[in-house]
Amino acid sequence: MAAVLLAGCGTSVASEAGAGTGSTTSGAGTTVSTTAAVTDATTVADALAGNVQVEAGDTSYDEADAVEVTLSGSSATSESSAVTSEDGTVSITAAGTYRLSGELAGQVVVNSTADGVVRLVLDDARITSETTAAVNVVDAESVVVVLAEGSSNALTDAATYDDTSADAPTAALYSTADLTIGGSGSLVVTGNANNGIVGKDGLVISGGTIEVTSVDDGVIGKDYLVVSDGDVTVDAVDDGLKSDNTTDTGAGFVLVEGGTVTVTSQDDAIKGVQVLVSGGTIDVAGSNEAMEGSVILIDDGDIELHSADDGVNVASSDDSAATDGVAGGPPGGGEMAADDSLALVINGGTIEVWSSGDGLDSNGNATITGGDITVYGPTTDGNGAIDVNGTFEVSGGSLAAAGSAGMMVAPSNDSSQGWIASALTATAAAGSEVLITDEDGDEVATYTIQKDFASIVFSSADVESGATYTVTVDGTETTVTAGEAPTGGRGPMGR
Repeated sequence: MAAVLLAGCGTSVASEAGAGTGSTTSGAGTTVSTTAAVTDATTVADALAGNVQVEAGDTSYDEADAVEVTLSGSSATSESSAVTSEDGTVSITAAGTYRLSGELAGQVVVNSTADGVVRLVLDDARITSETTAAVNVVDAESVVVVLAEGSSNALTDAATYDDTSADAPTAALYSTADLTIGGSGSLVVTGNANNGIVGKDGLVISGGTIEVTSVDDGVIGKDYLVVSDGDVTVDAVDDGLKSDNTTDTGAGFVLVEGGTVTVTSQDDAIKGVQVLVSGGTIDVAGSNEAMEGSVILIDDGDIELHSADDGVNVASSDDSAATDGVAGGPPGGGEMAADDSLALVINGGTIEVWSSGDGLDSNGNATITGGDITVYGPTTDGNGAIDVNGTFEVSGGSLAAAGSAGMMVAPSNDSSQGWIASALTATAAAGSEVLITDEDGDEVATYTIQKDFASIVFSSADVESGATYTVTVDGTETTVTAGEAPTGGRGPMGR
């Protein structure tokens, strides 16, 4: 085990009040403007009540009303006058339900100017374009893509688009209208030129087994991106799941309330102005930052996050704002004033974070009222398992955060639930057991930490503020007082 020098250890208790200033300074010393308050909600339901309304399309339909569209080669056949085929482009120009089957070397264009839903039932449909998007919704009141039961479907776009104008599609499945994808079949989407799926209004995934691979972003819903059910797997070079409306109040949120989401991303896995989780399973297998938003609210769910930088990062939604420091950078880069419009709230769920940067990072405030939270944080002192610039209040749940000692942050002194924070005398190896006992020697908690670590922050209903506890790691005991952080030189950096 490598020795850790505790002199100058950056342990601190989170601030008792946020600064609420109009600008912040990142760890790299860059001054940036903060955004206006996104929401003061403390639950997912409250946040949704103040957001734009989610429009989820109906995936059920009457089989007798479905218009058959048979795809073959570079054309299609149909008895409906609303379906035309020319030069590899199959156009649908009226509301209604259309069952697509077969293989098309070309694209499907939806351009319905009248009121009504356009429902595309993909029933063993494979569409591959060599010039543009596979499916392009130019105009419609709303579009519902239904994955027929037992069907296997695929959408693949061109590596280079002929049309690169501002109004051109930017994804294999592209819609300017509200888009819902559901059903019980499967869909493989390959974005060779840019993104996988893009909804320029709202996007809801309500069912199906969906696999998205893209050279840029995986799945984007501008006003919102909602996963209510289904099995969604995304492998993206850039962001995985994203909602990118940063200008309209109450828009730009990602909501996971059911289903299973698996993301591998080389940038942010899940990103929005708000990231809201009320259920379902989220597995971020790889990312730069696993979850990023100005407000992140977690009420429930089974969540595992792996990141090369921060696991959970609460920062300004303005991409031009350099609010985040460089993971593993040198200490002393300057502290960032807390932004009270930024918030992390965890009310429940099971959350496991594996991060090389900060584990839970809020450039504003953080609140934990429930849940079972485990953080395997960084092994270098430039980051911490927890990094909160404003208040960090714990009133319920269970928190065990292990990581390096140089930037350790403990909950606020006025937290209603007891907590302990301990810096170790030496770095413990991955697989070491942490035993926490009370003054009578009774066990309070036992954890096996899966990464090297030099500090522990623990909170549960079994910890009494002011009481004395013993933290034993590999036979070495450290006595700590609940509610008191170890002394140290540096405060936390704003990362």
